Amino acid sequence: QVQLVESGGGLVQAGGSLRLSCAASGRTFSDYAMGWFRQAPGKQREFVAAASWSGGSPLYADSVKGRFTVSRDKSKNTVYLQMNSLKPEDTAVYYCAADPPLATVNPEDYDYWGQGTQVTVSA
Repeated sequence: QVQLVESGGGLVQAGGSLRLSCAASGRTFSDYAMGWFRQAPGKQREFVAAASWSGGSPLYADSVKGRFTVSRDKSKNTVYLQMNSLKPEDTAVYYCAADPPLATVNPEDYDYWGQGTQVTVSA
């Protein structure tokens, strides 16, 4: 059974940083893309970042480009989202997702999802 478990969320002041982790178990995702999405209260889930570990450049939402970085530790089957210069509008539950062969911004393309981790950025 595939499981994705996020961690690293919390409360941070505007301008601060957090690093989210997503540990995958039950399968090695070395040939598949993993992505990060977020959902704020009353809003739809939106794409944040994704990377295809088989090649190609990572994808980032315009709202996080230059501030967030997605990376991966293959030996740990874990993907990370480094979030710098955080803003109050980054407040949301962050989810990692996996499985498409290439990185995509569409949540419908991802078959596996974590439970989410809360990120709260205070002004």
